[in-house]
Amino acid sequence: MVTARRNLIAGWTEANYKAGLDSFRIFRRQIVIVNDPEYVRYVVATRHSNFERKSPQMRRALEALLGDGLFISDGETWKRRRPLVADIVHKRRLPEFGETMEHAALAVAAEWAELPDDAEIELTEEMGRLTAAIISRAVFGKSIARVAAQQVIDGFSAYQKHTDSFNLGYFLGADEGWPAFGGRKRRRAIAMVHEVIDGVVNAHLAGEGDAGSMVDLLIRRNQKSESDPLDVTALRNEAATIFMAGHETTATTLTWAWYLIANATWIADRVHQEIDAVCGARAPRLADFPELKWCRAVIQETLRLYPPVPLLPRQAKDADRIGHIDVEKSALVMIAPWLLHRSPDLWDKPNHFMPDRFLSGARIDPFAYIPFAVGPRICPGMNFGLDEATLCLAILAQRFQVIPRVGYKVEPVCRLTLRPKGGLPATIVKRSRGVAA
Repeated sequence: MVTARRNLIAGWTEANYKAGLDSFRIFRRQIVIVNDPEYVRYVVATRHSNFERKSPQMRRALEALLGDGLFISDGETWKRRRPLVADIVHKRRLPEFGETMEHAALAVAAEWAELPDDAEIELTEEMGRLTAAIISRAVFGKSIARVAAQQVIDGFSAYQKHTDSFNLGYFLGADEGWPAFGGRKRRRAIAMVHEVIDGVVNAHLAGEGDAGSMVDLLIRRNQKSESDPLDVTALRNEAATIFMAGHETTATTLTWAWYLIANATWIADRVHQEIDAVCGARAPRLADFPELKWCRAVIQETLRLYPPVPLLPRQAKDADRIGHIDVEKSALVMIAPWLLHRSPDLWDKPNHFMPDRFLSGARIDPFAYIPFAVGPRICPGMNFGLDEATLCLAILAQRFQVIPRVGYKVEPVCRLTLRPKGGLPATIVKRSRGVAA
């Protein structure tokens, strides 16, 4: 319990990584670990109606930040809002946002090009500013200033540090857990994030956003909805959810991707060779994706090894039976991509960085690889996030190599999302090949 409150992925034993089912108790609460594709399917698809609720820990940890946003809502609220959100982030809209991704990545590339040769950056912050710029423009039709992007990054980092993602009350018998009141530092972190998001939402509602932005589409879809329209608070909660999910998860994915290819130079060489062959001296574009296979595979393999949301806890609405285990009402049913993606029963060399496993043509079981969840609650922004990460990696890798600080110990830590503990300091090295903007 002490370990889990510090880092939710630190307490697993070797046995937990093996495919199968397990059940144990923490005080008055049954915990069921589901680490087999067959039973993952049962929980998230076959019996979705019984296991759709996110765990009280996750709901309580995020409700102060996201309200009743799609990520933590359920029941009628989720059913009503899911079609609205899914439509505006659907993959058919990706070409509309591709130029935004390109411009933001090229802006970071221009900043990196001005750095002294020995300058050190912190990758989680750099990638956070990049993805904040992209998602703010895509969601609100309005770019946010660098200082505002940094405020969101700092606010969410502080929020993760000071929020209770364990929720002792749930394990003591409170089926809805205890409210996560937090202290002054947590309240300040919430205020930092809300100030920026409320500012851009209010600007949009005042007519300063762009037509065609996600918020504009959300408002127009909402107005056409046959059910009760969302009020301003609900619209802000959904905008905040899209913003935080789109910014944080892609930023952490890119951070881990740089770490992995820096420690696998043969993979970095493949990536550079592919970009040079496909794009030459011009910048990669969304239209190049069919040929940027290695870049995409690097992101897919990064998501396997370091899924940004490594735990997908659900709460049983009613008693059920998963395989040989009788599940109690309100039990915690834990599906953990962190375990599932590293199971030796499901993956060849599960702890190795092997992007080519996504190039070989071998079928990947959709219930064994779930970085964006799976089933009815699969992340509606999956294609947006995957393409965003791939394009940003390609544009920056074309111009630079990223070298983590020598001797720096990188420890993955999860409180809400999976981050390197203390960040990831690195040096940017310009590639010798000339590149045109």
